[in-house]
Amino acid sequence: MPPDTDASDNPQPLVSHLLELRSRLLRMFAAVMVIFACLFYFSNDIYDFVALPLQALLPESSSMIATDVASPFFAPFKLTLVVSALLAMPVILYQLWAFVAPGLYRREKRILMPLLSASVVLFYGGIAFAYFVVFPLVFGFFTAVGPASVQVMTDISSYLNFVLKLFFAFGFAFQIPIAVVLLCWTGISDADSLAAKRPYVVVGCFVVGMLLTPPDIISQSLLAVPMWLLFEMGILFGRLMARRTENAD
Repeated sequence: MPPDTDASDNPQPLVSHLLELRSRLLRMFAAVMVIFACLFYFSNDIYDFVALPLQALLPESSSMIATDVASPFFAPFKLTLVVSALLAMPVILYQLWAFVAPGLYRREKRILMPLLSASVVLFYGGIAFAYFVVFPLVFGFFTAVGPASVQVMTDISSYLNFVLKLFFAFGFAFQIPIAVVLLCWTGISDADSLAAKRPYVVVGCFVVGMLLTPPDIISQSLLAVPMWLLFEMGILFGRLMARRTENAD
């Protein structure tokens, strides 16, 4: 039986690696630009869709405003560019995978490719959770607690920065199962050791929720509780992977 490796026995020179890296980066950039070119015409519609959770809660006499002259153009432009990068994420990760895969062992390929795929799905899941679950609750809270004499009229650029922060906070928070599985797979820790640290993890989740979300208990809890549940999911998969490894041995 040959050794469990696909890594090349004849390493390529540094220049070849740099040229391949440049080619991969150009393909990533091209993927983002192609998607952006297709979506740019619908920039305002995309912004309206993202602003819908707030718009639905504003009084009939209120609307979103632009305090900067260029905001009506640059806010949808920026959002469309971010959306293009997110939609191109499978292509970006594939190009990264294609660059590093020749130097990986077969067992590493068997675990890393599913993890990359799951990472994309979880990131999208975090964004969807923020949009469909968190935004209605958070914006409902914000629009209800203000003084009756204050009319809510949110600046479109401020709103965009706010929602992008939450999108990425929840997207990265949903990567916790991947991080837990990697810790178990690399031997840095194991599922039982991580489970024993559960009280510290719960406190850490609420600290992260406090740092990454607006200063209200609702949005902090809506980030902290899913992070804890995802941590438990990661422990479960870590234990399943450990059992599978023991059976294989």
